[in-house]
Amino acid sequence: MLNNPFNNPKLQPLLEGLQYKDLDGMMKATMHVDEFAAKMGDDADIIVVSFFVRDQQAAKDLVGWFEKGYDFVLDADRSPGEIKPNRYLVYVEIRRRSAAPQHIQQLLADLATLTEHEPSDWRWRYQGRDHDWNEEAFAQTVPLTPQAYREANDEDLNEVRTAAGLPVKKIHEPTTESVVLQSLAGIR
Repeated sequence: MLNNPFNNPKLQPLLEGLQYKDLDGMMKATMHVDEFAAKMGDDADIIVVSFFVRDQQAAKDLVGWFEKGYDFVLDADRSPGEIKPNRYLVYVEIRRRSAAPQHIQQLLADLATLTEHEPSDWRWRYQGRDHDWNEEAFAQTVPLTPQAYREANDEDLNEVRTAAGLPVKKIHEPTTESVVLQSLAGIR
């Protein structure tokens, strides 16, 4: 019995990290999408999702939980300082791909084990608008491919270029079909 680790406090297993409902009352059920630049690469390739957490250590633990628990999470980090008194942001970077809504759904479902929030409780904010969490609405609103991201953002940039009197840049390459249609419409 002397070698039983549970009889010796020095040999007992060390439990670290987050346990069931450890973040109860610590997170706001709102996530922000693409409000911050990606650290791991180009914004066209990466979606940045951020969460508010009410404690520095909880934010640090949540970063570790995201990084260690999901192969689709490219990086997670927390704000270096407080956003408001005792309020921190946790950033999660995932690839801008068609599977992103399912990945975020998985994160929210798993967060239900740590918080009081079920996936249906979550809201998300994108380009100044708030939405109830829904995979389909997310997929229709947020660009899920690098090309779709560039098209959406280059179009806005081209409007600024036009207003400034600068030449616009092509957003996408014309296809044979689009050239034919433009010729038939008399716009090419």
